[in-house]
Amino acid sequence: MPTDDEIDLAELRNELIRPDGLWQKVDLVPETGSTNADLAARARQGEVSGTALITDYQSAGRGRQGRNWTAPPGSGIAMSVLVRPNGIDRSRWTWLPLLAGLAVSDGVRRAGDLPAVLKWPNDVLIEDRKVSGILAEGVDTPQGPACVVGIGINVRLREEELPVPTASSLAIAARELGRQLPSRTAVIATVLAAFELLYGRWEAQAGNDSSLAAAYAERCETLGRQVRVVLSEQRRVEGVADRVDEDGRLVVRTSSGSAAYGAGDVIHLRP
Repeated sequence: MPTDDEIDLAELRNELIRPDGLWQKVDLVPETGSTNADLAARARQGEVSGTALITDYQSAGRGRQGRNWTAPPGSGIAMSVLVRPNGIDRSRWTWLPLLAGLAVSDGVRRAGDLPAVLKWPNDVLIEDRKVSGILAEGVDTPQGPACVVGIGINVRLREEELPVPTASSLAIAARELGRQLPSRTAVIATVLAAFELLYGRWEAQAGNDSSLAAAYAERCETLGRQVRVVLSEQRRVEGVADRVDEDGRLVVRTSSGSAAYGAGDVIHLRP
């Protein structure tokens, strides 16, 4: 999809990079297969924590459960960030994709005045349609464990370009709600700024910040709803999504009791 909404790398670097801040490097490439794969490879070669890699077109993007994620050149945001959590047990890293989802929700709200909410574990919705997904992957490196968090946001996609009917884009939502569509540069800047604040709080509390858990719960549309958790082709659970526990897992209440799930596709069921 042709667009004059070019990503302004100089502006992003000027806004985000500070000696005492999280973001130490922001790079932009015109095209790549997967920013997650590229940044993971760079992490193994010693890339610094606080690196963000953005592309204008991702030809082999990956979503959860090994699904493909692509969008026409210039129509969306595909980026990955590299962090090396300082002194936080790796079992607490389950919160990183949730923090990224919260950052995307915050960033979209601030940049575009759009009512972005969360679907556990890491989808961002507007008007009950998906506009963004998150994929976090742990990476073992010579410098110690790291995490690469991939973020994809549909910005300018038209209805006919969407992969599934349940998807949407910021452009579609802005038109339907009478809002001004923000530039991709503005969305990237606000999302990464929000992630820096959230990640800083999480790291300062050694991965145990109850206020972040409360903020996620307040924004999460999954909680309180009847849901189906698809764990595999053979196994699925239906019940009420009660809460997100201290490890970021979804606690589902069924007729036989409550159980926590750390992974799985969640389907919001109608009452």
